[in-house]
Amino acid sequence: MYELYQVGEKSYYIDCPAKVGVYQATENAVYLIDSGSDKDAGRRIRKILGEHHWQLLGILNTHSHADHIGGNHYLQQQTGCKVYSSGIEKCFIEYPILEPSFLYGGYPCKELHHKFLLAAESKVENFSDDSFPKEIEIIPLQGHFFDMVGFQTPDDVVYLADCLSSKETLDKYKVVFLYDIEKYLNTLERIKTLKAKIFVPAHAPITDNIAELAEYNICKVNETANHILELCKQSICFENILQKLFDDFELKMNFEQYVLVGSTVRSYLAWLKDTKKVDACFEKNKLIWKAV
Repeated sequence: MYELYQVGEKSYYIDCPAKVGVYQATENAVYLIDSGSDKDAGRRIRKILGEHHWQLLGILNTHSHADHIGGNHYLQQQTGCKVYSSGIEKCFIEYPILEPSFLYGGYPCKELHHKFLLAAESKVENFSDDSFPKEIEIIPLQGHFFDMVGFQTPDDVVYLADCLSSKETLDKYKVVFLYDIEKYLNTLERIKTLKAKIFVPAHAPITDNIAELAEYNICKVNETANHILELCKQSICFENILQKLFDDFELKMNFEQYVLVGSTVRSYLAWLKDTKKVDACFEKNKLIWKAV
């Protein structure tokens, strides 16, 4: 864990729970792609950079989830490096209380104030800033979160952030966090057509052929959607859908899983409703879902 691996002439990744990319812009200077989950991750990353006598020029954030931006604050404070993002992701990185608030749907209770959902804030520049490394291509990867992106380096390495989960993760947990199901499926279809020397997903093994894993993720999304649809054959409220999914998938409920899986299930229900596979009505002041 926290070992550096080279995958291109100028491209590397640090093996950690959410892989951190390293792009060597010059002999002595690098950019990071994401920054790990917390201050400790930032320290360990800085130690690796120091061992190679690399100056940190900036951090390119793929999206605003805490396990990808947790090292931003420490590294920015220690090195003065810039942090880059855009759109809604930029707002969430600058005001990280937005993540647990969004997931919970209100002010998050103290059980949701922890490093996996609430990172320290950092100052963020837009991708359009003149200082952004123009040789790096930005790849839109919407769906997992609002404006998530990946990056392609000049030596043909593509960092894919959270747009794919490993087969092991999907088989074990069945349902992974998603914000927009339709955009996520569109992203996966596009990913299947990408060509690169090496693909580096944050939570799956590196590969030179991403199409098979993208198709596996598509199949798992459809399986989850069909499972929810089956539960909706009888009129059912959201809380009962969530309970049955946790029971069926043998998941353990706690506050973190309640907001992460709960938010994802709401996204599935919205997609199923918009595609006219389920309908919703209010009965006795309760929102009820029913398959069409």
